[in-house]
Amino acid sequence: MNAILFPGQGSQISGMGAEFFNNFELVKKIFKEADEKLNYKISKIILEGPEDELKLTQNTQPAILTVSYAIFSVLKEEYNFDFKSTKFFAGHSLGEYSALVSSGSLEFNDALFLLFERGKSMQEAVPVGKGSMIAILGSKIDEINKLIKDIKIKGVCEIANDNADGQTIISGDIESIKTLKDILKENKKKFIPLNVSAPFHCSLMSSAANKMKDKINSVNFKKPNFDVVCNVTSKPENNPENIKKLLVEQICSTVRWRESIIYMTNENVNSFIEIGPGKVLSGMVKRTVKNINCFSINSIDDMKKLINESKR
Repeated sequence: MNAILFPGQGSQISGMGAEFFNNFELVKKIFKEADEKLNYKISKIILEGPEDELKLTQNTQPAILTVSYAIFSVLKEEYNFDFKSTKFFAGHSLGEYSALVSSGSLEFNDALFLLFERGKSMQEAVPVGKGSMIAILGSKIDEINKLIKDIKIKGVCEIANDNADGQTIISGDIESIKTLKDILKENKKKFIPLNVSAPFHCSLMSSAANKMKDKINSVNFKKPNFDVVCNVTSKPENNPENIKKLLVEQICSTVRWRESIIYMTNENVNSFIEIGPGKVLSGMVKRTVKNINCFSINSIDDMKKLINESKR
């Protein structure tokens, strides 16, 4: 059995999806649809940059969705990929929207609108320079939880992403994260400050969640054609009303990616297919589950290899 994975923020790169755009009318149509819905040339930012504009959260989120959905559409429509052995769809943070669109739960147009608004709301939730995020490497999540609890930080210092074994992202206000960094140094724990524009997936995002609640509820969701594993619960959810509720919660909650991968492998998934820019998710999967097949589709050549592999 396989699972289809869709990447989140951080996977973007100027020129992503260009090979598919240049070779398939279907992709040109999807990019044009994105431009029309958003009322500006997101396609130009995706294909040409500049990097600074692509990195703006309100652009990054619809851009990654557009490229991921375009690649998925080529796999489905042009290469007639057989989804019979696909058990789950899942996406990392904004990638959950790509999973919902590709599984037939959410219209592409609606997802573009929601992700543009989500990016803007998340960006506006905390003034620039007031929030911070770090990646802690090589430590178990229980150790990190205990450490945060023990230092009794007064501000916000929360686990934003449980990405993989030995890779946990922490989000919070700048002072609290500085306190945590000092403790990590004392304990000789490895960490990397992240170059992000806001402290995502923590309680500082509550104003963004409040803004998005009405917007998400105003959009029509259908029951997905495949089980979509949600970030908040690390379990599948097929009820449209519950999906909406979890998308609102997701803005302030931990992305439980490691647990999601473990859940899927426990449900007999032995192969993961990453659709969208980059190979970030495949790396996370390999760190969490040993002896597993991972395919990242970034080019037509990648797609042909996958198709040949699936016919064996």
